[in-house]
Amino acid sequence: MRFIVTIAAVRALAGCAKPQQQSADNQPAAEAGPHKGVDRSHKGEAAPAVEFQNPDRGKISIARFKGVPVLVNLWATWCAPCVKELPTLDRLAQAHDVDGELGVIAVSQDSGPHPSVIAFLKKLNVKDLGAYHDPNMALSGALGPDVVLPTSILIDAEGREVWRYVGDLDWTSPEAAKLLSEAGAPAAAKG
Repeated sequence: MRFIVTIAAVRALAGCAKPQQQSADNQPAAEAGPHKGVDRSHKGEAAPAVEFQNPDRGKISIARFKGVPVLVNLWATWCAPCVKELPTLDRLAQAHDVDGELGVIAVSQDSGPHPSVIAFLKKLNVKDLGAYHDPNMALSGALGPDVVLPTSILIDAEGREVWRYVGDLDWTSPEAAKLLSEAGAPAAAKG
């Protein structure tokens, strides 16, 4: 019910959008808020200490990964760009299953039951990303009000944020490899 009320409120607010302001050179002013690409405005901040569900439905936090860089992806089943990038995140996770040089976790923000997240990942043939789940969106809430889906956050081995990537990305691409190297994390081989 809360989800339906939230959607209705968002739709109502969308109809109340302010007219775009013009800059001095008569061009539309840039919109505030997240834009696709890298956001380094939170660099150096400690990862939030909030807990979410691990694949076994136990409690876990990002602190559990301290000592190794970790890429934390926030996604949902209803988010088309999220679904698009999940297979590349899965390949990145697979590439680091053995070497342990980078943790890759994708945390579902779906409010539905945990088994639905497991079934969705299975349907996509995602095998190496565990079914992490945050039905109360505590993690995205702790990361700030500007978090949209998908957002991926690179956390260094000390538990501090390196950057956020807003939007979908091919996590096996050269662009991703360059970004991941910023935390000393090796990239996945494309394949």
